[in-house]
Amino acid sequence: MPPETEPPPSYEQIQQQRANEAMRHSRIDTRTACLLLLSVLAVFYTLYFASAIILPMILALVVNLLLSTPLRFLHMRLRLPKPLAALCLILCVFGIVGAVGTAISVPATGWLERAPDALNTLRERLAFLRGPFQLLTSASERIHNFMTIAGGHVDHTPAETADGHIIVITSPSGGVEGLDRFSSSILLGTQAFMGQFFTMILMLFFLLAQGDSLLRRFVEIMPTFADKRRAVQIAYQIERNVSQYLATITIINSLVGLVNMTQCWLLGMPNPLLWGVVAFLLNYIPIIGPMMGIIIYFLVGLFVYPSAWQALLPPAIYLCIHLTEGETITPMVLARRFTLNPVLVMASLMFWDWLWGIFGAFLSVPLLAVFKIICDHVDILTPIGHIVGGPARTPAAKPRITAMDGTTTTGQDD
Repeated sequence: MPPETEPPPSYEQIQQQRANEAMRHSRIDTRTACLLLLSVLAVFYTLYFASAIILPMILALVVNLLLSTPLRFLHMRLRLPKPLAALCLILCVFGIVGAVGTAISVPATGWLERAPDALNTLRERLAFLRGPFQLLTSASERIHNFMTIAGGHVDHTPAETADGHIIVITSPSGGVEGLDRFSSSILLGTQAFMGQFFTMILMLFFLLAQGDSLLRRFVEIMPTFADKRRAVQIAYQIERNVSQYLATITIINSLVGLVNMTQCWLLGMPNPLLWGVVAFLLNYIPIIGPMMGIIIYFLVGLFVYPSAWQALLPPAIYLCIHLTEGETITPMVLARRFTLNPVLVMASLMFWDWLWGIFGAFLSVPLLAVFKIICDHVDILTPIGHIVGGPARTPAAKPRITAMDGTTTTGQDD
């Protein structure tokens, strides 16, 4: 009988071998480690304080990856010049976004105007939780008083009147001055947002129109053929993986928003389009986004339905939709493209949300995927890329090795 041949190693096994070799040959002394740590801190410091200009550029890069495939279709198949194709794509995408935003702006404004009445209604519907909340509040006050006495710190300066009563002098900010400050902050925030939005659109147009020439110039300055090949592989995998991820997630989130809009319409909730768009947008943020959606649906249900038990129905259906999508559909579709460690995905989400706010939360997974792809192709960073990777899949007995982007290779990269 002929001897049994062992199946070729999987992509994860090859990456693990590369990581082991890199760890054996790398020796980092204390000075190098301190310099590396200071460099990383300097990068994060720059990202935080220069977010007004860096964040629009990062958003433009990510949207460019999403629109790269339609751009090639317009340029290669329809023979449109790249600047014209880029302009058509930008007008089409942001025209759709503007149309949906216009459609939901009126009901969203109505809900904001009804916020005071909604708060009173929510207070009445949640009256059964008043007792537990009072217990928690009293316990929190006791702990705060104990810590204040133990630390010898008093938050307010009391004053004693002639009859022996103790009063606390406060200077609340409100009235016309508070309203003026609030209006000024909204105006300044809108101006900053519009400036960043214009920067992103401008950067996106030039990336779509001239991004390939920039990549060619970058590859041309690489010193050796192996470096040129590695740079092309990194760029190709980043574009392929991230663009496919964004396109797939956008389609899945659209279906989630459509199903939630349908359930809101069937349950008689007002403005189902608004809540469908809310579910669509929140689904881009892993874990935290759907949790916020469930809370929002419950609060809206309390305002719409006569009892709290009826208000639990929309968020319960929302939770079922999220579990079906998050535990079955999305892992099945993305398992061959993205293998990221769930712990690091959550850490990346919290870090970028702290650094850049809601836009950072949107960018957390694509940025982590780009970081892993770069680590997988740089020998000294291979151990980090192996740590960032998700759970190993069962190796398939195929004559070639399946890479994380769906392509096949015959061995280790040079």
